[in-house]
Amino acid sequence: MSAASAPTSAARGSVRLTRRGRVIVVLFLLVLAAVVLSLGRGASSQAAGTAGPAPATRIVVVQPGQSLWSIAATIAPNTDPRETIARITDLNSLASSVLPEGKALLVPAPAV
Repeated sequence: MSAASAPTSAARGSVRLTRRGRVIVVLFLLVLAAVVLSLGRGASSQAAGTAGPAPATRIVVVQPGQSLWSIAATIAPNTDPRETIARITDLNSLASSVLPEGKALLVPAPAV
């Protein structure tokens, strides 16, 4: 076999990266590492934020003539009704204090 007919290293399947190609590969790996690290941090912060038990709740169906104030006073008589109303509003994502009759509300369960 002569030198002219011998395959070159490029023809044998080896890959040679230019300087620009090496820079792009390094940048890609750095971005990939940053994404993986940020996902790991997000998962650990979510786990830390949900470590405590969920507050105890129960369901109350609104009766004719009931208001948030009367429901709050009934379920937590020894607590400021404004605090209980705020918790009921948050639990149910209420935009208004008007309660339709028959609506099921999630309310804080009384402490035992």
